[in-house]
Amino acid sequence: MPRIGADIRELRRRRGLGIREVAQRSGVSHASISLIERDKISPSLDTLAAVLDALGTTIVGFFSNSRLLVAESPFYAPEDLPEIGNPNAISYRMIGSRFANRAMLMMQERYQPGADSGEFFSHPAQEAGLVLSGAVEVTVGDKTRVLQAGDSYYFDSRVPHRFRNVHDGPSEIVSAVTPPTY
Repeated sequence: MPRIGADIRELRRRRGLGIREVAQRSGVSHASISLIERDKISPSLDTLAAVLDALGTTIVGFFSNSRLLVAESPFYAPEDLPEIGNPNAISYRMIGSRFANRAMLMMQERYQPGADSGEFFSHPAQEAGLVLSGAVEVTVGDKTRVLQAGDSYYFDSRVPHRFRNVHDGPSEIVSAVTPPTY
């Protein structure tokens, strides 16, 4: 993972904010923010999003303006896909993470048996996906369907939705979200 601490510290300083003020705005402890700024810990995406929101930007905005995004190649090996989920439940591996000004979030999703995205959620975007293996129950609003290998979906993400693996083994999806949420 790239070292982001100095960029976060610089953004905070440009905003004229102290660590404690960012902590209060973000709900992240001032000790954690200090550790993040010194690259002593790597924040989860939720923590990073909360800190960046307190600083008046988004993950996409932060990285698109960052020196950290230098796509040397348009190609990505499996080890180049950062994990932004939980590989023990639902793994989300981001494709194109080094591409500046991404207009979509492209992911390889892997759901362990019984994995569930949890409560319904919504966000301002559109998303699409293709089930590569297994069986995933997808609920969008009041519509539910079990999708199997070869089945796909496309919906307005403002409609509350959730995903659940109903297969006795892992299930895999390749998906896209636009605009990108991460």
